[in-house]
Amino acid sequence: MPNRTVFFVSDGTGITAETFGNAILAQFEVHLQRVRLPFTDSIDKAHQAVRQINRATLIDNKPPIVFATLANDEVLKVISAVDHCILMDLLGTFVPLLEQELGLKIRLPAGRFIDAGKRQEYQSRMAAIHFSLEHDDGQSHRDLDASDVILVGVSRSGKTPTALYLAMQYGLKASNYPLIPEDFERQDLPLVLRDQHKKLFGLTILPERLSEVRNERRPNSKYASLVNCQYEVKAAEAMMRRYGIRWLSTTTVSIEVIATTILQQMCPDRLSYHG
Repeated sequence: MPNRTVFFVSDGTGITAETFGNAILAQFEVHLQRVRLPFTDSIDKAHQAVRQINRATLIDNKPPIVFATLANDEVLKVISAVDHCILMDLLGTFVPLLEQELGLKIRLPAGRFIDAGKRQEYQSRMAAIHFSLEHDDGQSHRDLDASDVILVGVSRSGKTPTALYLAMQYGLKASNYPLIPEDFERQDLPLVLRDQHKKLFGLTILPERLSEVRNERRPNSKYASLVNCQYEVKAAEAMMRRYGIRWLSTTTVSIEVIATTILQQMCPDRLSYHG
């Protein structure tokens, strides 16, 4: 059981604080209770956050760790006044150094995510998410040519979460299409994919892991049996090699690594930020 609490406090969604904090915490072998406190954008909400932090101190009998991205100085002052916490003020750590180096003052208001819907980047991401949902698991062939990347692989190899992650994080129109036993019997790609060769990227998985995942969905079925999983994975990988489709295994890597690998190989321009 975790015996120490980490808070991610932000006047926005808290995703930045959580991502940065977790990236650092991942370097330590420690089991922690994680709590995100988003939209802490007023004095009243700051005091509510302080009450949660103080409660965790009593329960854990150890000072909580707090990663904060707070643009409002008054809100930050309330959090900073907590006696028993280890505060990591992410904006306060980096912003003054950048202001000095760039010769500019920060223009970051509290609640800075409220007008996100007006930004073209945000609208593009929403359109990409809708596109990826519409083209999940080969559901629709309509406008398939508009895909930035088409993920292929056996059922339950990680295509859907990867496609949605690419859409949400990078605004990529990512379709995904399953390779099924009928394709292996024909030893050929599905007809709709044959003209999309340059956009195809394959995902595979160890048969043992695939069997575990499928058994969670359809236990004791032929679909989930190790023998069937071995056959499908072997046939899918053979097809990818035959067609020269780039691919990787999802068995032991995170979705962030999978997505970054796909971006590097298929859409390297999306690794550049144009905000």
